[in-house]
Amino acid sequence: MSIPAAARSTVIPLRRPPRLVATDLDGTIVRGDGTVSARTVAAFARVERAGGQVVLVTGRPPRLMGEVAAAFGHRGTAICSNGAFGYDLRTRTVVAERPIPAEVLAETARRLRAAAPGIGLAVEYAQDIAGDARYEAGDWDADTAVQRLDDARLFGRPAPKLVGRHPTLSADELLALVRPAIGGLVNVYHANGERLVEAVARGVSKAAALGELAQRHGIAPEQAVAFGDMPNDLPMMAWAGTSYGVANAHPEVLAAVDHVIGGNDEDGVAEVLERLFPERSFPEC
Repeated sequence: MSIPAAARSTVIPLRRPPRLVATDLDGTIVRGDGTVSARTVAAFARVERAGGQVVLVTGRPPRLMGEVAAAFGHRGTAICSNGAFGYDLRTRTVVAERPIPAEVLAETARRLRAAAPGIGLAVEYAQDIAGDARYEAGDWDADTAVQRLDDARLFGRPAPKLVGRHPTLSADELLALVRPAIGGLVNVYHANGERLVEAVARGVSKAAALGELAQRHGIAPEQAVAFGDMPNDLPMMAWAGTSYGVANAHPEVLAAVDHVIGGNDEDGVAEVLERLFPERSFPEC
């Protein structure tokens, strides 16, 4: 979905540049061809030179952060798997993990199968993925072989994220179907339209992980801005003092954010950061 420029919100620079900039990746700063533009990289470097902190907040597991980390020079912090991991981009190490307990994982899988017959299930770890016989691997699994395991091994130990893909239902349809069945056990959401739902431990979200990080650094929500495009970004954007949805975002996001900005293929986030962090706000390096 794209919104004409005339229909987008006017982005008014804040009186003071924010101390924290949090952004989703895919569909927000990652372009449709899978790249991050030089303009976007330069905009985030501008934030850091001005003394701001950048946090990449994504549904991707750490194993899929290599190209993005390289684009940003392997520096900074990432929140991965929708809050299940804290990840140091410089050292390429997991610094925090919030898994779904094994007994909750097994019960969630049972309820998912009952609510959405035909669904294939997988569990994602930091560096690998395992699935049942029905799980249909996605394009992002191309560089990682999906281990095919029986239920005892698949759900017998804690896992950071549970993924379900249905053969026919859209992500919105699938989420509406399964949320009543498993919403009390886990935090269930979807991050794209590719027939997927994802679940992390109850209480885990982009917002919760970002809030913990901000508190450690003495940063209040009103000192933060957040960018996103999908419903799983909404808690993070509600937590931040100011929220921005890219023009190609899900309708729920466009209806909820403070500002609608240019799309991911238009460097919309970079354009906003250039306004929030004008050249005069820091010395050039």
